[in-house]
Amino acid sequence: QVQLVESGGGLVQAGGSLRLSCAASGNIFKIDVMGWYRQALGKQRELVAVISSGASTNDADSVKDRFTISRDNAQNTVYLQMNSLKAEDTAVYYCNVVLLFPSLQERTYWGQGTQVTVSS
Repeated sequence: QVQLVESGGGLVQAGGSLRLSCAASGNIFKIDVMGWYRQALGKQRELVAVISSGASTNDADSVKDRFTISRDNAQNTVYLQMNSLKAEDTAVYYCNVVLLFPSLQERTYWGQGTQVTVSS
């Protein structure tokens, strides 16, 4: 069993900053990709940023130069530093983790989601 616990969401004014955290725990052999997705009201879930086990990152164009994804492999934790927040960043943010098992199978896990609201 694997648990993902997210924290750091909240209400912030436009131009402000927030830092999201997602800690994975449980029966973990190895973590491959970690990432953040978001879903605004009435819209589809979209990728925000992902980071590989080798620390390569991929960001959505809408967040480039404003958001930074990072990970702490020792703590099985992924972070999302969000700066210069805009009203259009308002969404529920979901942590996503791809685990590798000794059998070389992969399995994807999702966090419960954390609300980020940016007031204009």
